[in-house]
Amino acid sequence: MNPIVIGIIALVLVASIFLFLMGRKQKLPLGSSKLAKDREIALKEANKLLDQNPKDPQALHIVASVYFDDNDWDRAMKAYETLTDIISASPVAGIDKFEVFLRYGLSARRLNLLEQAYKGFSVARGFRQENFEVNFELGTIEFERKNYEKAVQLLQHARIQQPDNPAVLRCLGHALFRLKKPKDAMNFIRKAIDLAPDDKESLYTLAECYREANQVDQALRVFNHLRADPVMGPNSCLVAGSIRLESRQLEAAIQDFEIGLRHQNIKVDILIELRYKLATTLIKLNEIGKAIPYLKLIQAENSSYKDVNVLLSKYIELHANRNLQIFLMAPSADFIALCRKIVLTYFPKAKVKILNITVNKSEWADILAEVDTVKWSDLIMFRFIRTQGIVGELIVRDFHSHLKDVKAGKGICMSVGTYSEEAKRYIEARLIDLIEKDQLQAILNSLDMKTAALKK
Repeated sequence: MNPIVIGIIALVLVASIFLFLMGRKQKLPLGSSKLAKDREIALKEANKLLDQNPKDPQALHIVASVYFDDNDWDRAMKAYETLTDIISASPVAGIDKFEVFLRYGLSARRLNLLEQAYKGFSVARGFRQENFEVNFELGTIEFERKNYEKAVQLLQHARIQQPDNPAVLRCLGHALFRLKKPKDAMNFIRKAIDLAPDDKESLYTLAECYREANQVDQALRVFNHLRADPVMGPNSCLVAGSIRLESRQLEAAIQDFEIGLRHQNIKVDILIELRYKLATTLIKLNEIGKAIPYLKLIQAENSSYKDVNVLLSKYIELHANRNLQIFLMAPSADFIALCRKIVLTYFPKAKVKILNITVNKSEWADILAEVDTVKWSDLIMFRFIRTQGIVGELIVRDFHSHLKDVKAGKGICMSVGTYSEEAKRYIEARLIDLIEKDQLQAILNSLDMKTAALKK
């Protein structure tokens, strides 16, 4: 018999089997032994034809369809890929171009091959623009590519076909959130959560929407609900604590950060930021001893993280010297009490009477004292500057002006920082002493002993 005739007969046989299988798919379960046998025969016959002609479109179509139905995505995609090249050049009777490109895209999507998937869906959309599956798949790919405007357009088309599809509502809401449209986003995300209540990521994004829309109370309620969640919990604690930190609710913020750190398997960036926020909040409450261990953990993990090295250097020193800590960080009343002790003990064996105290916000304090010693008596003005930075000439000029106003004979300016060269030149011909960090630390170190001796 003529080989061509034989090929035609074989092809007709395979096609007949395939059509028979397609007709019975809805009647028999996938695991049916009869169906499995029939599919095996169809696949075997189609592969025989492909051995003779690797680009036989009908045989490729049968092979691709069987692999696709069996979720064998890798072989399905390869078969559909060859088939797309063939039908793009010229149509083939009985083969639906839309279905071929759609299934090529779906197979590539399952294999996470986004470029190939995008190509398949894009061509398929050219045949049927309003198809739900095509618009949804293209929309999600655009979302993953961070092309949020395109994603929203495509997902809106998909939503027309299936208005209550939770996956569409979810992705649409997330895309709108990333486009900085929190009020629009929350409408879709709330609907998606109603349909899929266990979607914690969407619940977290809803809280972020509330936050972006300045609905802080609603945001905190959702973040609090998520604090115990093993996946979303650490980040929820971080954001909730940051919100409370912004509103000066320091104790509540600390609680959030501590809850976040109790979780297991925290992402490194979240872990470090939780520790950093907790440490800096503890410092605001003067809990330096508790803050230092967290700063050391951050330094061990990432020594260049923000200003952690500077903070450690500063606060280890402060923690070792209680008076230095009070000088720089304590409330105004404690700071003034410390400054009074310095004034009363500064001149040995002197009789000191404090006449006036002036405070300039939390920047410095001026204390005017009448000092009597065996050899001299005078009005002395002290200025205590609460900084570890550089003190410039303007502050020293202001101090000198204050000295003249009160007719003080001498001025003593103290800072834990240093003085600029201009400030030092300014006092060369004036009765002002500039006390810098090392000298002031020595005074603070011996202050308690001097105060105790004065009381005796």
